[in-house]
Amino acid sequence: MRFPETFLGWRTAQRLCSRHSLPIAGLLLILFLTLCKFSVRAQEALVLVGSGSSVPAPLYNRWTQEFGKRSAKTQFRYVPIGTSEGIKEITRGASDFGAGEAQLTDKEKKDGALIELPVVIIGIVPIYNLPDAHQELKLSGDVLAAIYLGDIRTWNAPQITKLNPEISLPNTPIQVINRPAGKGSNYVFSDYLSKVSSKFRSQVGVSPSPKWPVGEAADRSSDMADKVKNTPGAIGYVEYQYAVKNGISQAAVSNSSGKFVKASMESIVAACNAVEEPRWNNFSASLANASGGDSFPIASFTWIYLRTSLSDKARAAALNDLLEWIYTDGQRSAVQEGYSALPPQLLTAVRKKAKEVQ
Repeated sequence: MRFPETFLGWRTAQRLCSRHSLPIAGLLLILFLTLCKFSVRAQEALVLVGSGSSVPAPLYNRWTQEFGKRSAKTQFRYVPIGTSEGIKEITRGASDFGAGEAQLTDKEKKDGALIELPVVIIGIVPIYNLPDAHQELKLSGDVLAAIYLGDIRTWNAPQITKLNPEISLPNTPIQVINRPAGKGSNYVFSDYLSKVSSKFRSQVGVSPSPKWPVGEAADRSSDMADKVKNTPGAIGYVEYQYAVKNGISQAAVSNSSGKFVKASMESIVAACNAVEEPRWNNFSASLANASGGDSFPIASFTWIYLRTSLSDKARAAALNDLLEWIYTDGQRSAVQEGYSALPPQLLTAVRKKAKEVQ
């Protein structure tokens, strides 16, 4: 759903944001919350509202529908406005929960009295558009870093050719597509590139808002998929489900064991297992470049951001009910949607922690 077009028109939204010095995302959430409150009065239902990353948006959309079937008295809605904006909204109390792929900073935890809990495991996959390349492309972390630093500019560069001797690569400029500031996929991708490339770490670093030296921005995950799919010579990065459902070529990536691994539900879970076992209690761990030959190297949790206490007891009870559902029936529907559920040992620990939050 594209809220500015649905509610008041894109140009009107821009004028209001400019007049009141509000970001577009903030205005959209205000409008959405207003409609939810109107709906609550009309239907006498309690509607929880979350906001954040577009990476898990397909999953939250499915959860919205399935959770809503349980009872008309409690519903929830999700607004995909970006990870950083989602954290800002939960911090200032404008939403009931946030969602995203960036680890909370100590300042964010303190300012908002926030905690992060993993809900599922995701993979950020390099996607590309090479019409005449009929075999799967292999890319190392060093090569990906060099492409996004602007050091590798054509598809038949020696560094790429060396990894793919069986493919006849064209002398085509690489059309680099990245994400704008505040995005969870930026955080995961830059986390991985910073671990495998000292040059990338020093020049760009780990951030949901990296200053990309090259490339054209795609605002949402769906925009990234569309741009790469429709631009010959393009390269980008997107959550695994967006690549699968759009039929976009995705590269196998070298992991910490030197093995080229393509993203799958199994290889994404393998990265989590490698980091979490045997203790299964590191809920905010980075899964990037995890050990193990079967691990997909650009994996991450997608987290739900929660306040540690709520004064509104009715909303607190409803949120606890939602969390219990997410960690039971919600995990099963996540798998049906193509996402990787939390391993059983970790799921047990997370459910216990969730019950302590409110």
